[in-house]
Amino acid sequence: MNKNELIEDVAKKTGSTKAQAAKVVDATFNAISAQLKKGGQVRLVNFGTFLVAKRKATTGRNPRNGQPIKIPASKQPKFRAGKLLKEAVNK
Repeated sequence: MNKNELIEDVAKKTGSTKAQAAKVVDATFNAISAQLKKGGQVRLVNFGTFLVAKRKATTGRNPRNGQPIKIPASKQPKFRAGKLLKEAVNK
């Protein structure tokens, strides 16, 4: 499912227009992104948690020539599935 298909599905299930559903989906994504950008978490009970994990700087190897390269520290968005989501996927 891509974003447009998600918007269509939300519109059907809520009885709203695609334009209204697109605003809701975009607002949801923007709210989650903004919270993660601040370093916070978004916990959706029974669905899951969006969070930011910090990766330390490491040394890697260039696959073309084998030379060592420095990989800088970074922040990575993560998602941990909640209990009900895991159960729904495994049914």
